[in-house]
Parts: sequence; structure tokens; C-alpha cells
Amino acid sequence: MAIELNHTIVASRDSKTAAASLADLLGLPAPSQFGPFQVVQVSNGVSLDFMTSSEIHPQHYAFLLTEAEFDQVFGRIQEHEMTYWADPGHHGEGEINTRDGGRGVYFDSPDGHILEILTRPYGSGG
Repeated sequence: MAIELNHTIVASRDSKTAAASLADLLGLPAPSQFGPFQVVQVSNGVSLDFMTSSEIHPQHYAFLLTEAEFDQVFGRIQEHEMTYWADPGHHGEGEINTRDGGRGVYFDSPDGHILEILTRPYGSGG
């Protein structure tokens, strides 16, 4: 049996703004609407379905990118003067990590979710 993650719901104070911001930052197509959700589609068939909520519990979302995509997204993080860290515990401010021979960086969404971009899955060696 091949089991794949299809979608996850992302709680946000304003689903339209949060979804559009993430799609823009990652260089993805503009979100589409499905019922109460603003849907951000990523290339592996998984979607992030943003829903406006008054109750937000911070979650972690990691995005695997090519080296060229990392450069583009990281450039936008820097252009927006966003604070970023080398790890999810907010250590190494202004640094990237080079685990497993790749690059990774963590930053927070306006709703407090911990977002990550990385070029190699952790534990993949390198």
C-alpha cells in the first residue's frame, strides 16, 4: 500500500493573507479557494489548506527545495528582512545550517508557525 500525505490544515488569523504570503515567499502559484480554505499546492501533490481560526497552536512545516530554489526563497527571506535561525529552537540567529551536506534555515510565519526550507532531508548523509 502506498500511503501519501494529501493535505494538512494550517490555522491562521487571516487565511487569505497567510496563504498568499507563503505562496509568494516560496514562489508557488497563488492559493485557490476550496470552501473555507485557501489552498497552497506544493509540487509533490500535498496541499496546505489555510483556515482562519481564533485558536492557533504553532506547528512546524518543512519544505524540501533544490539548491537553486533555496537561493531564491532565501533571497526573498532576506529581502523581507525576516529573522531566521540555524535550528528550530531559534539558536544561531542569522545563520543557516549545513546538515547532511545541504543547507537549511528556519523562520517564523506571522501566525507563529515554524517554517523551514532545506536542500537535503536530515539523516540522508552527505
